[in-house]
Amino acid sequence: MESFTELTLEPSIRDALKKMGYEKPSPIQAQAIPLIQEGHDVIALAKTGSGKTAACAIPVCDRVDVSRTDIQALIVVPTRELALQYATETQKIGKLRGVKAYAMFGGEDYSLQRAKLSHGVQVLIATPGRLIDFIYKREVDLSEVATLILDEADEMLSMGFYDDIDFIIQCLIHEHQTLLFSATMPQQIRKIAQHHMKTPREVVFEQKERIPDTISHRFGFCQHHDRDEVLLGMLKKHSPKQAIVFCKSRVQVEQLSRSLGRNLREVDYLHGGLSQEARRSITGKFRSGRIRFLVATDVAARGLDFSGVTHVFMYQLPEDPETYIHRAGRTGRMERSGEVLSLVTSREIGALKRILELMKKEAIWEGDPPRNWDSIKDSKAPPKPPRGRGGPKGSSRPRRRPPSKPKS
Repeated sequence: MESFTELTLEPSIRDALKKMGYEKPSPIQAQAIPLIQEGHDVIALAKTGSGKTAACAIPVCDRVDVSRTDIQALIVVPTRELALQYATETQKIGKLRGVKAYAMFGGEDYSLQRAKLSHGVQVLIATPGRLIDFIYKREVDLSEVATLILDEADEMLSMGFYDDIDFIIQCLIHEHQTLLFSATMPQQIRKIAQHHMKTPREVVFEQKERIPDTISHRFGFCQHHDRDEVLLGMLKKHSPKQAIVFCKSRVQVEQLSRSLGRNLREVDYLHGGLSQEARRSITGKFRSGRIRFLVATDVAARGLDFSGVTHVFMYQLPEDPETYIHRAGRTGRMERSGEVLSLVTSREIGALKRILELMKKEAIWEGDPPRNWDSIKDSKAPPKPPRGRGGPKGSSRPRRRPPSKPKS
């Protein structure tokens, strides 16, 4: 499919897509949208950044009966940020048709959300916890929902939302279409499909290349105490149009943001400890281009779509290669080119080797590589674990903290 004009869409939807610069459907859009329009239940497996949000929003906005004020499409997502992203995309696509979309999640005033629903919402995007609050209090009417969408389903399951998802689906006792979008297919998703979906069609994109070839990866070796200075040099050298700088902790995010702000303009930060209003304001400014450098924790590493990001910088390499993949995926969206530059200290060589092994790539160094890098990279010996203070005497393993209850 070479153009959205090949799809049977309302003229106002086509006009909105053209205004948004959407010309050619992504592979997932080309395959999923016709199936959705035909009324099939759909399971779509595709990587982050493949165009899943629009693959849902386009047929939903095309189908909505704008003469009615009841909820006709329900989209359930794991995080507040993804809910806002969905609402923004849906409002843009459905604006010319008059589609009313709204994002509902925890941390916002309950009475304001209730008032918004009472004024009429046709496409409701919600996180599981807040949606169930409204269901228990009988303050949301789902009886006219024709399409249920579960996006980032594997992420919701990893956050412990299986029972919540199962409950929400069981609340829709009438006939409806179910669409399930996910990056992976764990057994619990298969279970949901078997129990709640009718002969679903599967749209699967093999992910042999975990990161698009349009993204380049480079690494800068430095000493731990030189990290800020080396990062600042990279930022000035590459002069990105828009960049995300990833840190591991909230404290590091705030400290680095202050440090960069003394030398660069348009710097701000994002982490889960900020109020919802602050997070929404910052993501809005970054999406509109008013923030050029966003220092963030992994709250921005999955689900959020910042299409203008040209560079990703990693202040610290993550221990988990999958986290590197998610961070890197914030650039190079929709087959655009992007650059990922990561700082590496001697303590992070083990993490770097695991990342390179997963990507099946050789390290390209920004500046001089570590001393004896050729012998280090070919060594089969596992990296030494970090020395911890919290474990038993003679052990380098720190005490494990009990998992915190996920928030919606």
